[in-house]
Amino acid sequence: MALTFYYGSGSPFAWKVWLTLEHKGIPYEAKRLHFDKDETKTPEFLKINPRGQVPAIVDDGFALAQSNAICEYLEERYPEKPLLPKDAKARATIRRLIAEADDKLYSGGGDLVDLVLYAEGERDLKKIAAAKEKLAKELSVWESYLTGDYFAGSLSLADFAIYPYMRMAVRVEERAPGLGLKRGELPPKCAAWLARIEALPYYAKTIPPHWKG
Repeated sequence: MALTFYYGSGSPFAWKVWLTLEHKGIPYEAKRLHFDKDETKTPEFLKINPRGQVPAIVDDGFALAQSNAICEYLEERYPEKPLLPKDAKARATIRRLIAEADDKLYSGGGDLVDLVLYAEGERDLKKIAAAKEKLAKELSVWESYLTGDYFAGSLSLADFAIYPYMRMAVRVEERAPGLGLKRGELPPKCAAWLARIEALPYYAKTIPPHWKG
């Protein structure tokens, strides 16, 4: 029985799982749930995740939610093309980077996304400028972490966790020119890393569907 992957278009948490599935070449069926139609709140989906959140998977009858738990499960269940090294210290470093991204980078980029893309009424330009400054400072920290092609040396779960958050800053600029960060405004190593992830052969399959419209 193929794995079923439930996601919402544009969810950074779902995106990291999607990248992991594609990297590992795991057969799966993707089921998009539309937030504006409350499809994550249906009785059918609440049986899979009572919290009504994506991502979630069902693998041979086993239901699992929470993106980091899903990625770790996929790593253990499908060990081909590993995204975690065997060394305990290296694994701990990757987990620390993921936790840090879920906290600091998500917060930094999320403030800008909310103020620009989900503002009710007139946008508050002062708050947007402050959010951009906060994000720029946060990105400078991630720039310092990049000492090679990827954040943990080789491609890992850390890269798939970090990428969606950083990409959202550019998405804001695409949707509202002048209010987000242009690719050229990203720190140089981060910009090159972003392009490196987007050059992965399976990357295009994971682009949020509503971005393609």
